[in-house]
Amino acid sequence: MSDDIKIRPATREDVPQLFKLVQGLAEYVKETHLLKATEADLLRDGFGPEPRFKAIVADDGDGTLLGNVIYSANYSTWIGRSVCYIDDFFVSEAARGKGLGKRLMAAVAAEAVAAGHGRIALSVLHWNPAREVYHRLGFEHEEEWLRYSVSGEALRNLAAAAD
Repeated sequence: MSDDIKIRPATREDVPQLFKLVQGLAEYVKETHLLKATEADLLRDGFGPEPRFKAIVADDGDGTLLGNVIYSANYSTWIGRSVCYIDDFFVSEAARGKGLGKRLMAAVAAEAVAAGHGRIALSVLHWNPAREVYHRLGFEHEEEWLRYSVSGEALRNLAAAAD
């Protein structure tokens, strides 16, 4: 991999390309119908006065983004520490297999350790070959846990039931 490729925090100026990488991930996992976020959402929520997420990107040295990791913190009462949750991890097809994913994940790990997070967590589709990458990087599959979510009308109905 070229020495010109820099792993760095994303900036406001990266948002158009960052969004293209998000779209690339949605296409890769065949879930484009679930992608509701827009460039404006990323700009507002990641680069406004109170960012809700952080992003690290791989820049080819000429300003083209080749990959990204988007993550945020939540708190685990089980470990008594915050957890770095990775929402998006994507490396463009042309840049895969060259160690770029490891460099991106290592940068997130360095930030997680510096921030005092107790672990890094992520979700991955069962068929995604990235699972092998995660295993090589030290991630463990938590077989006993299932992920659940609520959104849309079901979320609004649940909220309406609040006292």
